[in-house]
Amino acid sequence: MHQRIEHLRAETTSVVVDVSGGVPVILHWGAALDHVPSSWQEGIRTYGTMDVVAPISMVPMNGDGFPGRPGLQVHRRGGRHWSPRFRAAGHAVTRGENCSMLESRAIDEVSESEIVCRLRLEDDGVLTASAEFRNNSDSPVMLNAFTITLPIAGQATELAVFAGRWSRELQLQRFSWPYGAWTSENRVGRTSHEHPPYLFALETAANEWSGQAWGIHAAWSGNHSMFSEWMPDGRRYVQAGELFHPGEMCVYSGESLSAVDVVGVYSGLGLNGVSRGFHREARRRLPHNVSRPRPVHLNTWEAVYFAHDEARLRSLADVAASVGVERFVLDDGWFGGRRNDRTGLGDWTVSREVYPDGLAPLVSHVRELGMEFGIWVEPEMANPDSDMLRAHPEWALITDGYEPVMGRRQHVIDLTNIDAFEHVLGALDALLADHDISYVKWDMNRWHVQGSRLDGTAATHAQTLAVYVMLDELRRRHPLVEFESCASGGGRIDHEILRRTERVWTSDCNDALERQYIQRGASMIIPAEVMGSHIGPARAHTTGRRLSMAMRGVTAMFGHMGVEADVTAMGDDELSDLRHVIGVHKRFRSLIHTGESVRFETFDLTAGAALSHGVISTDRSEAILAYVQLASVQAPVAPAWRIPGLDPERDYVVRMVPLTREAVPVPGTAVDQPAWLRASLADEPQSMSGAFLRDVGLVPPVMWPESAVLVHLSGS
Repeated sequence: MHQRIEHLRAETTSVVVDVSGGVPVILHWGAALDHVPSSWQEGIRTYGTMDVVAPISMVPMNGDGFPGRPGLQVHRRGGRHWSPRFRAAGHAVTRGENCSMLESRAIDEVSESEIVCRLRLEDDGVLTASAEFRNNSDSPVMLNAFTITLPIAGQATELAVFAGRWSRELQLQRFSWPYGAWTSENRVGRTSHEHPPYLFALETAANEWSGQAWGIHAAWSGNHSMFSEWMPDGRRYVQAGELFHPGEMCVYSGESLSAVDVVGVYSGLGLNGVSRGFHREARRRLPHNVSRPRPVHLNTWEAVYFAHDEARLRSLADVAASVGVERFVLDDGWFGGRRNDRTGLGDWTVSREVYPDGLAPLVSHVRELGMEFGIWVEPEMANPDSDMLRAHPEWALITDGYEPVMGRRQHVIDLTNIDAFEHVLGALDALLADHDISYVKWDMNRWHVQGSRLDGTAATHAQTLAVYVMLDELRRRHPLVEFESCASGGGRIDHEILRRTERVWTSDCNDALERQYIQRGASMIIPAEVMGSHIGPARAHTTGRRLSMAMRGVTAMFGHMGVEADVTAMGDDELSDLRHVIGVHKRFRSLIHTGESVRFETFDLTAGAALSHGVISTDRSEAILAYVQLASVQAPVAPAWRIPGLDPERDYVVRMVPLTREAVPVPGTAVDQPAWLRASLADEPQSMSGAFLRDVGLVPPVMWPESAVLVHLSGS
C-alpha cells in the first residue's frame, strides 16, 4: 500500500502522519522539518518476525500484527470481535485559528465499528491527540482499554515521572528507559498524588535548558494509565489514557466513546521548553476569570481548624485586610453539625449553632474590609453521620452486599444518581445565590474504593463526568464565581480540571522547604497563576519545621499567593514582614502570572543543597528570580549562578529585592550579611548583559541554610 503522508508543522515542531493504512500512524513527532519525503520507512523487518512491520499507530491493533500493548481492547458477548482491524475511510487536514488539524476515519466492516482520530497542532508546538470509537452494530461492545499512542524517537533513552504522596506531591523521578514495558496506573478515582498522569521522555544529556525532551499528559481527572515500551526492534512509544475497571465501559449500538485527550509537547530546548508548552495549553483551557490579577488569599484552616467562632473570624479578617490580603476563604466547619471530621459532611446548610444569624454578617464584614469572600466545600463526599446519608443511604458510592472500606470517616456520594446529583447541585446553587461568594474551594478527600452504582457496575468514569457536569452547571449559573481544585492538596491537578477551575491547591503542606520541591515539580506542568501557594505559620503544620518569614514569603511568591496561619497571633514585627512580602508579591504579580516560569541548573541539586528558579517576561525585558539555599554545603561560596533565557544583546539592571523590612535584618538572608560576603549580588544595582548572565552569571551570597534571595532584572 502506498503511503499518504500529511505534515502538520509549527515553528518548532513537526508531526508527520501516514493516513493510508487505517488508523493514522505518526511517523515523526519532533523537531520542525522543512521538507518531508514522499515515502517514509516506519520500521525494518527482522528475521523471526512477521512479513510486514506493524506500525505504531495512534491506536495500535493486535489484528495488524502489532506485538506491543493494543490501544483498543474490545470484545462482544462471548469474546467475539476481540481483535478488530481497520482500513482507511477518509481524512481531512484543515487550518484553524493558530493551529493545524487532521481528522481521519477508519472502519472495520467485520466488527461493524469505526475509529475517528484527531490531531491538533498549535502554532506554539503543543499537540493534542484524541480518538473516538463508534459502535455501528446492533450489539454492545465491551471496552477494556482505549488509549492514545505516541511514538518517541530512539534517542530518548531516559524517562521522568512524578512520584508523591499526601503533603509531598510531584517529586520528579528520572531514570534510564528500561528495556520492555514500564507502566504507571492509578485507580483511586482522582488524578492522584501517587501517580500523576504526566511522563517525560528525554535524551540522556537533556537538562532544563538544552537537549530533546517530550512531555505526555493524559488530561483526565479520574483513573488513568501511563505506559511506555522499548520494543525488541528498538522502537519506543508511550500510551496514555483512561484506565477502566472491569466491565465499566460498554458502548451500545449506535453509541460512541471518546478517549481522553492526550497533550504532547516536544522541545529541543530541554525541560523548560516542555514546561512552556504545558503552560500555554493550560492557559488556553483556563476559564476567562483568570485574566484578572489573582487575589492574595487568607484561608482559615490552619488558623481555626473546626473551631469556628464569628468574633474570632472577624478579627482574623481585620488583621488579614491590614496586611494586604484580598480574599478571605472560610474553610471546613461552617455547615451542619460539622464540628470535627466525623460528622456533618454532606449537609450543605449554614450551621445555626455556630452562625445563629447565618453567614451574611461575616460575609458583609469581609466585604466591608475590601476583601472578597470564599468558601470551602466537598460536594462529592458525606459522612455516614450526616442528615444526607441518614435520609438517603443509597446515595453512597459503595457496593451492595459488602462492608464499605472507609476513608477519612466518609463515603463518596454517587453523583451518577440523578437524585443525589440534583440534591448536591441545588444545595451549592442556593449557597452561592444567597451569599456574596466569589470563590469556591472544591475539595475531594477520599479515594474511590469498590465504588458502584445501584446496578452494581463500576462508577469512576461516570462519576468523573458528573463532577465535570456539576462544575460546568455551577459556572453557567454563577459565571463570576471562581473555583479551586483541591484533593487532599495536589491530588487533582490535570489539564482537564483546568477547563473548570482558576486555581489548584498544590499541597496541604505549607512548609516552605518542602514546597520548594513540590512547586518545582508543579512548575513543570502548570503556570504560576493557578498554583496555590500559601505562607504558613512560623512552625509548619505538617512537619513541625520552623522557618523565617523571608523563606516562607519567597516560596509563596511564585504562585497564586495566600496566607494560611493565625495572623491574630503574630507579633507586630512578623505582621510587618508579612505585609512587606505581600507587597513585594503584588509589585511583581503581573510578571509572575503572565511570564514564562523557568528552572535553573543549580549547585548540588541532587544533594538538596540549593534550588533556583523564576519568571522571565515573554518579551525578555524583565525577570524575577529566586536562589534558595536549602541546606549547608562543604564549600561556603557556591559556583556562579548562570541565568539563560534572557536577551543576550540587552543590558539588565540587577537588583536584590529585600524579602523583609530593610530596617530589620532577618538572620539567614543576604540583608544581614557583611559586605565582604555578598559577592556579585550587591546592595547597589549593577548592569550586566544577558550574554554575561548566561555565560558567567551571578555569584550567590554566602547564605545560611533555609534562606533565600530574590533578584529583579530589568532591561535597560
